[in-house]
Amino acid sequence: MPHTTAVIGLGSMGYGIAQSCLAAGHTTHGFDIAPAQVERFRTEGGAAGNHTSIADTLDAVIVVVLNAAQTETVLFGEAGIVPHLKPGTVVMACATVPPDFAKDMEARCNAHNIHYLDAPISGGSVKAAQGALSIMASGTPDAFIAAKPVLDATAETVFELGDHAGPGSAMKAVNQLLAGVHIATMAEALTFGMTQGVAPDQFVEVISKCAGSSWMLENRAPHIVNGDYTPHSSVNIWPKDLGIVLDIAKSSSFSAPITAAALQQFIAAAGMGLGGEDDAAVAKVYARNASLTLPGEDA
Repeated sequence: MPHTTAVIGLGSMGYGIAQSCLAAGHTTHGFDIAPAQVERFRTEGGAAGNHTSIADTLDAVIVVVLNAAQTETVLFGEAGIVPHLKPGTVVMACATVPPDFAKDMEARCNAHNIHYLDAPISGGSVKAAQGALSIMASGTPDAFIAAKPVLDATAETVFELGDHAGPGSAMKAVNQLLAGVHIATMAEALTFGMTQGVAPDQFVEVISKCAGSSWMLENRAPHIVNGDYTPHSSVNIWPKDLGIVLDIAKSSSFSAPITAAALQQFIAAAGMGLGGEDDAAVAKVYARNASLTLPGEDA
């Protein structure tokens, strides 16, 4: 049955999720701190209304913000939505957050008779708009049932990882460790190849068909070849996400030196003023250090 859904956070992933809910026939409200994004979504068919005034009409709230602090503000801050929701509504929280934070949000939502689904996402902005995300979800059986209409609208694959919040976020941390390291390693390999006379387009053509490839290499390396750093996922995501990975590792007395090395490259990229660019821009750190000129840059 069509649901009434609110998507809070209309960035590159959230906007696609909102579009997918709309395409599935759900009445969908979109909210963001950027008024232009909200207006754009309404021109495409998004429902109008203030998020607190329509809260008691909602069946689901999908929170697609940057981090734990923003998630908590959306749910329980001064204008938090949870106290205004009707009992039985489900909150689907998609940000990359520590597992213990997800458990805390679940407990606080349960105190208001609100279901909480720990539901980190993967797949990028294109798959978000196609309703073809992978969702690493954990929560009670009732939370999964309540979220099923929006899961069906937004995901190609839903991994049911546990009957309480936390395991979804733990799995996302594992994914982000690999994804962040793969992006940084792709940038290192591509620029290393340039020092040996391997052109970036040749790198993509050959390595994407060889054992050294990865999804991140195939997806991000063409951005460097095209000199196009329009952010689909920005550099600024990675100091946060890899920082979460290392915080979890530290709490478990686990050494993660490769993650730490990748994190430093993203921090260096942000320090160069590249934080708002596509995360493939981490290649510019290597290029600067090796006095290389990447495609689209002046020699």
